Amino acid sequence: MTVSFKDKVAIVTGAGGGLGREYALELARRGAKVVVNDLGGARDGTGHSDSALQVVEEIEKAGGEAVSNGGSVTDFEQMEKMVADAKQKWGGVHVLINNAGVLRDKTFAKMTPDDFEFVLKVHLTGSAFVTKAAWETMREQAYGRILMTASSTGLFGNFGQANYGAAKLGLAGLTKTLQLEGAKYNIKVNTLAPVAGTRMTEDLFPEQAFKMFGPENVVPAALFLVSEDAPTNAIVGAGAGGFHSAWVMMNDAVWLPEDERTVEGFAANWDKISAQTGLHAPNNGGEQSGAILKAMQAVMGDAAPSSTRG
Repeated sequence: MTVSFKDKVAIVTGAGGGLGREYALELARRGAKVVVNDLGGARDGTGHSDSALQVVEEIEKAGGEAVSNGGSVTDFEQMEKMVADAKQKWGGVHVLINNAGVLRDKTFAKMTPDDFEFVLKVHLTGSAFVTKAAWETMREQAYGRILMTASSTGLFGNFGQANYGAAKLGLAGLTKTLQLEGAKYNIKVNTLAPVAGTRMTEDLFPEQAFKMFGPENVVPAALFLVSEDAPTNAIVGAGAGGFHSAWVMMNDAVWLPEDERTVEGFAANWDKISAQTGLHAPNNGGEQSGAILKAMQAVMGDAAPSSTRG
């Protein structure tokens, strides 16, 4: 079955180069009308360029429809205008890929508060701003596909990227709540953790690996996750032709009786509390409380409060 974006309007942020450019080009090839957003700055967020216009020209030369937008994801009013302009021109906004990002890598000891705050503002707050700008339109039309760009740094950590990792795991958390709030409006929200050789990572990869990890290899995952038949609440990793899923997991709760609820009692049970057995991925935060109540009932049986049963 061919995945089509005919009659869909897509916004891709940070689409002037790298991953965003590849997403925009492929969305257009598959029939989407594309807003190519890019502030056009350097990877640390400074400066401007006409990179978005160049991507629009590529799309138009291939017979597609696109417009450029130079707004900053950190400016909510600019993002509102971007969405309003797309809606006025094409009637709606159906797909949003939050891809814009910056790097200011340093060890935490050397990182300035400004470097920390700015990276969070672009990645996390910026993605929230663009999503908020499009959210009501998606609710009204009962259709939306949103992709947040996380990272292995956010999911698993990476030396020298405290700001980036905090922002990226925050985006996975944002996804988990928005997919719940959007469900009844047919809004699906997913998280992608790409590994790609781009301007952002060119000094992190050896030359041969840089070519292997071309951004085009991430496109299949990204576009599936914003397609009509997309899942929701998925976390997917992609790079160099390899794809995997990741989950936020918890094990079965260990319920400690009152006389063991001390620091020493917790320490004595740490092996069980930290065991990687009985793992499952909750669908919402309430399942954490449910797991604790279940553990209590297993220990207390009929003595457990009736409100914990069921």
